[in-house]
Amino acid sequence: MSYLVDTNVLSELARRRPNADVVSWARGVSTVTLSVITVEEIFFGLAWKPNARVREWFETFLVEHCHVHPLTQDIARAAGELRGRLNASGAVRTQADMLIAATAQAHHLTLVTRNTRDFEGCGIGLFNPFA
Repeated sequence: MSYLVDTNVLSELARRRPNADVVSWARGVSTVTLSVITVEEIFFGLAWKPNARVREWFETFLVEHCHVHPLTQDIARAAGELRGRLNASGAVRTQADMLIAATAQAHHLTLVTRNTRDFEGCGIGLFNPFA
């Protein structure tokens, strides 16, 4: 199975004492696949609340273990349509989350996230390694 890793899972791995279930799941993954949105969210967090240890860990991890999917016109379109349909049904979602969901959809990836509720109804596989 191929996975797209959400920001909250990557942040957990950077903690001094990460959740044991998340670490166990990550040990079985050879390459971590991310959306470029997750990269932006991590660097936003590090600029907002600087942490030299986490920044160094993330920059090394990004180069050595990650494949990053860029945004494309097709992903942007799918995210906009998905967000519009969900909003119309009363399920308001963020632009960032819908771009991540559309990336998972486009590449047939299961999204690994703690926040599964944020992605319900998106037509993608979900896995919560915290559970």
